[in-house]
Amino acid sequence: MAAICVFCGAKDGADPKYLAMAYRTGQVIASLGHTLIYGGGGGGLMGAVASGALAAGGKVHGIIPTKLIERELAKKDITSMEVVPDMAVRKTRMIAQSDAFISLPGGLGTLDEMFEVMTLRQLAYHDKPVGLLNQDGYYDHLIAMCEGFIKEGFVRDSEYRYLVVSPTPEDLMARLFAS
Repeated sequence: MAAICVFCGAKDGADPKYLAMAYRTGQVIASLGHTLIYGGGGGGLMGAVASGALAAGGKVHGIIPTKLIERELAKKDITSMEVVPDMAVRKTRMIAQSDAFISLPGGLGTLDEMFEVMTLRQLAYHDKPVGLLNQDGYYDHLIAMCEGFIKEGFVRDSEYRYLVVSPTPEDLMARLFAS
């Protein structure tokens, strides 16, 4: 059993397909016997991934800064909730408690969390698996940008190729631990 950290949007997104995929991701994580570690919010994709994991009988641990308890509507029915003083501590705690990381669609906060995990791996602070759920090409432009970093000599190919990219949570989870 592993602890899988999911980074994702605190908003619903413009299309209901994002909520559905987040819910499905939570179900897949729980069905494989893993614990979900996430940002503790009850709304948006965060709430959906947690609800999916709970519906499949999984354990869910949220980590939320005090300031965001009301803004992100802290989810009250999860297995455990850790309240921390700020976003920096939230990320540090999420990284420390997780065995792997997955980013679902989201915005600036999701990218911040994902790139911190990728940077820490690049600098050999950890060697945990990192996955990107590229639902319907959501992250295609970001992937192209990262490949541009390699082409222009700012990132080594080996410092990026560990990233597992898949359009479905089932395939992503299977490949995440196979790499």
